[in-house]
Amino acid sequence: MRLLVVEDEPDLLHTIATALREEGYAVDTAEDGEEGLFKARECDYDAVVLDVMLPVMNGFEVVKKLRESKKTPVLMLTARGRINDRITGLDAGADDYLPKPFDLNELFARLRALIRRSAGDASNIIQIKDVVIDVAARTVKQKGGLVELTAREYSLLEHLALRRGKLVTRTELYDHLFDENETSLSNLLDVHVSNVRKKLGHEFITTRRGHGYCIEA
Repeated sequence: MRLLVVEDEPDLLHTIATALREEGYAVDTAEDGEEGLFKARECDYDAVVLDVMLPVMNGFEVVKKLRESKKTPVLMLTARGRINDRITGLDAGADDYLPKPFDLNELFARLRALIRRSAGDASNIIQIKDVVIDVAARTVKQKGGLVELTAREYSLLEHLALRRGKLVTRTELYDHLFDENETSLSNLLDVHVSNVRKKLGHEFITTRRGHGYCIEA
């Protein structure tokens, strides 16, 4: 899963981005509203964490302009927690609103919920044959036993599972698994797919040759 964090406080931006990467997300960052809007329009992020008080263009303007072309889930994160500010943000097109100071675990939970809902899944549990994926705990079990996956392998599996029954192109997977700072992508996707297959069974992920991958519904 690939996220965009738009925040003008350098220390907070670093803290959020680092914590999300440790959770296994690919994370891009922006320090003002104009840069944030540009990136949000250019890339199909799984979700955007957006501050309100930003240089150049505030968060309300960013989400309003973004909604002209994209439905990307947006979580507004700001010190302005007054009722009127929350209403303004939600009416502008934000999907959720979390005032500062905040707990990182709550931020993670809200992002997971936004991503699930945007993919049409309300439940934390995805079961495909004998594989059970808990997107809240970020765990995978097969026949009741825990399957050990790396953070990147889990992200790949979750992305495909949330779109089970649908073809996911290689380009889409690259865009959602790797952030703007990663340059060595030549065969990383193939390696991760191969590793997941070794752990869950070769037939669990189907290759549509020349197009992409699919987990059958």
